[in-house]
Amino acid sequence: MRLVFMGNPQFAVPSLEKLLSSKHEVAAIVTSPDRPRGRGKKLCSPAVAEFARQNELNLIQQDDLKEPAFLEKISNLAVAIFVVVAFRILPVELFSIPPRGAINLHASLLPRFRGAAPIQWALIKGEKKTGLTTFLIEKKVDTGQVLLQQETDIMPEETADELSERLSVIGAELIVRTLDTIESGDYQPLAQDPALVSKAPKIKPEMGEIDWTKPAAEIVNLIHGLSSRPGAYTDFNGKRIKIFRARKITGEGSSNLPGEVIRADTNCGLIVKAGTDSVQIREIQMEGKRRLPCRDFVRGCPFEAGSRLG
Repeated sequence: MRLVFMGNPQFAVPSLEKLLSSKHEVAAIVTSPDRPRGRGKKLCSPAVAEFARQNELNLIQQDDLKEPAFLEKISNLAVAIFVVVAFRILPVELFSIPPRGAINLHASLLPRFRGAAPIQWALIKGEKKTGLTTFLIEKKVDTGQVLLQQETDIMPEETADELSERLSVIGAELIVRTLDTIESGDYQPLAQDPALVSKAPKIKPEMGEIDWTKPAAEIVNLIHGLSSRPGAYTDFNGKRIKIFRARKITGEGSSNLPGEVIRADTNCGLIVKAGTDSVQIREIQMEGKRRLPCRDFVRGCPFEAGSRLG
């Protein structure tokens, strides 16, 4: 089938690559415009735009998705379907253009974790399994009829970055399989069960502050869910510390207070008391310093047993 692909971040790139090597024809790629980022406000392109330029593909960078000239340009491409992966909310005027509609790849087993951050919330909530869903786009976000799903286990101590990378590869295969199924006509879209709906709203930086009175398992889930953006954090002597990887430890620090360092050495890194059990910090970054394995970090930082975090 002839299609338009829409996507922005690196998560979408494997899907585009897979489509280009499939029997389907990618007529154009739509991404957001380049935008200034970072302290220097350097103009940066979405990962999909960079890939499209490198491969000399038909790239359209568009801000206003309702602009008449843009809608006309897309209509003139005469495609059968849109494929959307980690892009933006499409207005009805746009997703109504192709005769076979628009399909979206979502990084959860819908209707679980509807919203902007399904990967992060699956980890924060301590899920053991997750997956991907392709569905038909409708006016209300993430509510469309389900086409195909692919389940996968969440690996022990897997971070959001690692899970995202793995799901992007699985999702690329699922996208092509979905298009093949639609083209064959042998499929039956299924309505989502309202009783199973859960939300995955956008992550805000302030959500990363660690509450050491919480159980260790919850703290570890938060750390892995927010690694590395925006990052879970705590304070020590007036400086912010980001934590990217951790592990729950049982049987230590029964007499310590939440947030108190139980051990700090090059063998174990840092072990910190939580509300129940303890947290072994495995990867860390002090404000103004580089990210390090915690065993290396403690060599040059003034942590000792009895120090308090938070």
